[in-house]
Amino acid sequence: MPKADTELVVIDKTHELLVWTLKHIEKFPRNHRYGLGLRLEQRITEVLELLLCAKYQATERPKLLQQANLALELLRFQIRAAKDVKCLPIESYGSASRFVNEIGKLLGAWIKQLHGGQRETTRQPVAGTGQLSQPIVRGPTSRPR
Repeated sequence: MPKADTELVVIDKTHELLVWTLKHIEKFPRNHRYGLGLRLEQRITEVLELLLCAKYQATERPKLLQQANLALELLRFQIRAAKDVKCLPIESYGSASRFVNEIGKLLGAWIKQLHGGQRETTRQPVAGTGQLSQPIVRGPTSRPR
């Protein structure tokens, strides 16, 4: 089936990852195919669903993209678990990681675009005091200290 020329790249890449993963899950040992393999399939499908919903639901877009970002982070750990239990060879793990990293960059750019490229400021609680710390500025110009 040919791809639609108007589809968002992040959605295309997520679909490609889903197809790639389905082909690899078939090779998982039986004791992991219907557990870990199914969870991988479900997680990627969840990311794809959230991205598609975000594409069409402008009012819910920020929330949906944050949920997709979290689901993608969970997927990273599930893929790593598949490698650790020897379901994914190291070469396949590398390919899956590149897919997920590329999707993460595209998703991060979409989220950043929604915020107009503005930096994010957060404050964290100071242990035992009940007060908030000085603002932590995150964004394009902040660097770890």
